[in-house]
Amino acid sequence: MITKQEQCEVQEKTVEFLSKAGIILTDEEKRNIEVADFGLDELKQTGLQLITYINTDRYCAKDLILLPKQTCPEHKHPSIEDDEGKQETFRCRWGKVWLYVEGPSSDKIQASIPKDSEGTYTVFHEIELNPGEQYTIEPNTLHWFQADVDGAVVSEFSSRSRDESDIFTDPRISRIPEVIE
Repeated sequence: MITKQEQCEVQEKTVEFLSKAGIILTDEEKRNIEVADFGLDELKQTGLQLITYINTDRYCAKDLILLPKQTCPEHKHPSIEDDEGKQETFRCRWGKVWLYVEGPSSDKIQASIPKDSEGTYTVFHEIELNPGEQYTIEPNTLHWFQADVDGAVVSEFSSRSRDESDIFTDPRISRIPEVIE
């Protein structure tokens, strides 16, 4: 869980990162930036900031903002009833992000596995995304990602997003943030 003060500070930092990427938000969008600490109380190490522009039954558009060396933990988007799960394309807008997906493990990865979470990361096929580069993740594919030392802004274009249904390999994770006063 995070405090309201911590949430506001990270939202302000998120707006700075988006500005570096040339992305301007309305005041309402700024207030609606989601700060996800995944219930681990280590936001600067394991966390993610999101702004969702649209999310319907047909498609979704978001910006994902990562602080320096911040990691979004390993997860997948499962099938739900007749929906095969979320397919998403990540497009790096600013900074550098290392994306890890199922496939042959890379010889040496650039990211650092978050401390005390080593056993919960299982896929190591590395894709480096720099501004203007993109990669599409198929439904039900385990993946995780981490920003470099400067942080990163990644646009996500996807089919319907059901974040509350994501399956994480770390059983300690809670996807929906809890903010306290």
